[in-house]
Amino acid sequence: MPRTDRMFRLLHLLRTLPGPVTAARLAEETGVSERTLYRDIGALRSAGAVIDGAAGFGFTLTEDPALPPQMFDRLEIEALVLGLAEVRQVADPALAAAAEGALAKIAATVPERVERQMMHAVTMSYRFTPAEPARFIDTIRDACWHETALDIRYADAEGRATERRVRPLAVVYTDRHATLLAWCCLREGFRRFHLHRMTACAATAESFRPRRVELLRRVIAEMGGRT
Repeated sequence: MPRTDRMFRLLHLLRTLPGPVTAARLAEETGVSERTLYRDIGALRSAGAVIDGAAGFGFTLTEDPALPPQMFDRLEIEALVLGLAEVRQVADPALAAAAEGALAKIAATVPERVERQMMHAVTMSYRFTPAEPARFIDTIRDACWHETALDIRYADAEGRATERRVRPLAVVYTDRHATLLAWCCLREGFRRFHLHRMTACAATAESFRPRRVELLRRVIAEMGGRT
């Protein structure tokens, strides 16, 4: 692992793991010897990170130089905690992990009083019925970002299966499942595809980048701005 990537990894571990974190654990997670780990801790301290602890005890990040100090009022903290908790329940493992990482980064930038409010927020999010798994979500998300078409196999509500090429525009999460909003080349129109009804999904090399903005405008107009 390149040293720069290792240092970012070390900072992330110090943000997210309950402290104090032992040198042995940090060395294992970053793939280096404990001797190198101590040097990396020293380098982070020299760069401005306030890291409490020492060899044989463990380390705790108390001030993170990579993130600017932030100040939120109590309602803003409630909104952040509630929103990220909701993200963790949408059956998308990558987004759930990102929400955990975002919460850890925010906690590392706020004063201790505000961090305590985050840990003891009075608003919670809970779903009695788990959302359907967001199938093929990583492939779909990459195609949306890179603006490339997908080849999918899809079963409708009656179980009839079709194979289609689609131009993915956005993923919409509801309380029950994730839905892909896309231009369907087979039907020559905009369609919503429930991810749990997809039985196959493959990336293609076909780019629709020049048309993406136009397609988004059309679908928003067609759906009366509801998307």
